[in-house]
Amino acid sequence: MTDRIAVFLALFIVSFFLLDHFVLHLEMGTIVLRGIVDAVRWLAFWR
Repeated sequence: MTDRIAVFLALFIVSFFLLDHFVLHLEMGTIVLRGIVDAVRWLAFWR
């Protein structure tokens, strides 16, 4: 992955969450974080 692609993806992701927070009000940040927490709990089970 080149630096240009990484910067584009980072800007795209950040802009999506900003758009969601200020305009869409879909609470995607909460949904994503809950998924990450569930994945960590699932991985901790297999430890």
